[in-house]
Amino acid sequence: MSLSHTAAEYMLSDALLPDPGGSRAKGLRLELPSDRLLKFVTVGLPLCLVSLAFAREFSAGLQISCFSPTNFTGKQSAYVDTACWDSLLHHGFDAEGHAVTKSLWVLKVFPYSLLVVAVLMYMPYLLWRYAAVPALHSDLLFIIDELDKSYNRSVRLVQHMRKVQQASAEPERFWEEYERARRERYFEFPLLERYLTCKQHAHSLVFIYILRSLLLLLFMAATCLYLVFLHLNIFFQDEFSCSIKTGLLQVEPHIPPLIPCKLVFFSIFQLISLSVGSVYVLLIPVVIYNALQLCQWDKGLLSVYEMLPAFDLLSRKMLTCPINDLNVILLFLRANISELTSFGRLNAVSALREATANKQDIDTVVDFMTLLAGLETTKPKH
Repeated sequence: MSLSHTAAEYMLSDALLPDPGGSRAKGLRLELPSDRLLKFVTVGLPLCLVSLAFAREFSAGLQISCFSPTNFTGKQSAYVDTACWDSLLHHGFDAEGHAVTKSLWVLKVFPYSLLVVAVLMYMPYLLWRYAAVPALHSDLLFIIDELDKSYNRSVRLVQHMRKVQQASAEPERFWEEYERARRERYFEFPLLERYLTCKQHAHSLVFIYILRSLLLLLFMAATCLYLVFLHLNIFFQDEFSCSIKTGLLQVEPHIPPLIPCKLVFFSIFQLISLSVGSVYVLLIPVVIYNALQLCQWDKGLLSVYEMLPAFDLLSRKMLTCPINDLNVILLFLRANISELTSFGRLNAVSALREATANKQDIDTVVDFMTLLAGLETTKPKH
């Protein structure tokens, strides 16, 4: 065997992808990076701020300070603080002098309402995890495995072509068979292409993804409206007038009708609500952008895999409306590009193809490998 043949064999052997050592199932990312960031912020921020609020409440004790009359004892003043904190009812007068009451009880449940917000923000991700992730996981495993196998099959095909060409006594006959095989698409492996075409007509994954985005937008908008309502009605009133003349105390003449009180935690609740509201407002465009990614194909990934004989959706113009499961799968293939060991090889082959003089004669990686392996030099000149 000549040195050129030996070098070609070594080159083709090195071009084969090694078998994956471990299971790919554990390394797959089933959330897009932007979605993972959204989950971390939308769920983690209210939980963090609630923890700080609870820590301050437990360390500082009662969250109210009432200005009891000077003739009250210490126990009586403590009772006034406790009673006013339990009621959180503001007594005042309207423009016509009529007595009105306004409940401030929502301030007491405000930390717990943020816990509800955190749970609501996590619901869309639970929907995605249990309704879409199992099917997406199996799709990604099959497609990634099939893409790598298609690349290896192409290299092994060139190895077989070298052996057939060396054993052939009639080079012209070999190249006639080769050209006929290219015209009749014998080099293609239709399983992957047909599977991806079927995914263009499926809409379960894209429906769940859009539903998750809509639910996240709805919950974020509802939270912002809730915080606006609190600011307009509650969060500008850190002082209120409390009445403890209820029950047996109604007939006590030395008890004033109204006792002024001040909420000592008021500024903290204002800061928490402003922080949560402003962050959620800033994240709304991010959620919309993530959903709008489904309105266009990832043609960069598709163009690289066009070098495979079994992946010509782009060149044959087989892509339809991008809002389907195939586009969702392409987004997650891009996120799992490190698991696609064939991507780096095909990306390099695609770049070298652009730098080749006769790139119009190179349609797939099979054509490029025949050129690298020196088969083209044995082609008869016409």
